[in-house]
Amino acid sequence: MSSLSTTSFRKKARVKIGQILGTKPSLYNNQLLISTGIPSLDHVIGGGLAVGTVLLVEEDTYGSYAKLMLKYYVAEAVMTKQSVFLCSADGSVRQLVKELPAAVDEVYSQAATKMTSSPVPSVGHPPTSKQVTGDPSSTATSTDEKMKIAWRYQNSPKVQVVPSAGTQFGHYYDLTKTMNADIVDRSDITYGSPVEVGQMSMNPHYCQLLQEIKNKIEAGCFGTGQEVDKRSVLRIGIHSLGSPLWGENGGACSKGENLDPSLPLFLLALRGVLRTAFATAMITMPTHLFSERVFIHRVQRLADTVIRLDSFAGSDKEKNAVFKEYHGLLHLLQLPRLNSLVPAQPETSDLAFKLRRKKFTIELLFVCVCNSSGSGCASNTTADLSF
Repeated sequence: MSSLSTTSFRKKARVKIGQILGTKPSLYNNQLLISTGIPSLDHVIGGGLAVGTVLLVEEDTYGSYAKLMLKYYVAEAVMTKQSVFLCSADGSVRQLVKELPAAVDEVYSQAATKMTSSPVPSVGHPPTSKQVTGDPSSTATSTDEKMKIAWRYQNSPKVQVVPSAGTQFGHYYDLTKTMNADIVDRSDITYGSPVEVGQMSMNPHYCQLLQEIKNKIEAGCFGTGQEVDKRSVLRIGIHSLGSPLWGENGGACSKGENLDPSLPLFLLALRGVLRTAFATAMITMPTHLFSERVFIHRVQRLADTVIRLDSFAGSDKEKNAVFKEYHGLLHLLQLPRLNSLVPAQPETSDLAFKLRRKKFTIELLFVCVCNSSGSGCASNTTADLSF
């Protein structure tokens, strides 16, 4: 009787999200997320980059800021011990890896946060009576400082584009320092190599790249149907896909009759491969080189998340005093629809990016509209505002 009561049914073991290093579940659709390396960008696109999706970054005019975002993306993979597949036809990807920014020391950042949040009296000097009991005049002074803000700012949206200090997701990086070579050498980084252009109906660059990505997923056991003891995530980075060095003519065929479907077919096949793998892709694309607007729209629809960088360099906005605090605009063109009918709605779409000495941040676009008399728009009031 005991043999009849037994059964061969076994519950299939599922991978717990918390067991994968560098990931977290989405609070919106329970999708597995990874960090892009830029915490402010993670907050804007819904908490992070969803695993199995494609992030398309439409490059700025000179491509410098898009390349910087790709460096953040790869640097985050190195810090979280995730695998990387990197490919580019516009430059040496090995040189890009050598220029990865160094991560800020976590101990130093926590100590700096404590020093700024709770000032400590200097050694050898007792605390004053204002620090012990609290002087009413100090409270009144702080109230007066808040009242200095113009009344029009009270109705402005208060958006948190920088995560809170308690969030343990992603890293902060220092652009003035490069990552240690020993840390990079210990990482699993695979470099793709575009083939020479031949007589083929499809673009040979895209065919070779897609095949190398498939081989990497199979060899590293990143597929959802493959069993592995320790699950990890593969990060795919493609720099300036669709540039003339990739053999792309902006969608135009050699005869000029129809549009070349090579690039849209590659994106469609890539998204199908990523849907069944623990992998993500970040692609930068110089869409400003494409003349056909219909072709650009078709490419955008074949990606999951699409953002466009509009740099002020070389434009009239570079010398405009209204945009002097920023280096360009960031446009959210498309957000992924995963496990839901509608995508996660951002708090605002008025975003701009700023390249400081040590970091690259995405902030709320705040434009001070002054009246004709110029009153109520002081230059020192914008420094007191924080979102």
